[in-house]
Amino acid sequence: MMKHPFPDLIDMVMEKSEPGWSTNSIRIGDKHMNTNNVAHGAVLYALADTGMGSALYPTLEQGQVCATIEIKMSYFKPVFAGKVVCQTKMVNKGKTIANLESRLFVDDVLVAQANGNYAIFRIRSDSGSP
Repeated sequence: MMKHPFPDLIDMVMEKSEPGWSTNSIRIGDKHMNTNNVAHGAVLYALADTGMGSALYPTLEQGQVCATIEIKMSYFKPVFAGKVVCQTKMVNKGKTIANLESRLFVDDVLVAQANGNYAIFRIRSDSGSP
């Protein structure tokens, strides 16, 4: 999988990435908080989105790329501190769209869940667009 710089901005760690599943995490710190002193929802969303891409990317054929179409994120409990672990699995992969699911935990407590759809395509070399 290609390395990209965004996860470093929020101290995200990719623990495991295999075709169809991944585990990544963030240890919550001051820079992850919102004004209510709770981990910002965008931090948890970024864990899910990156986890999904990391699970999907190794299943792609040479020359294919993927892009997020949509993600539905459900937040169940506030996160004040600790390590958030995101476990992602591929639910279905077609020729042009894949569906993945992420579950986010602090210790053994489910704090959020996400379901996402991703486009699978090739970038045309003549214009750089799909």
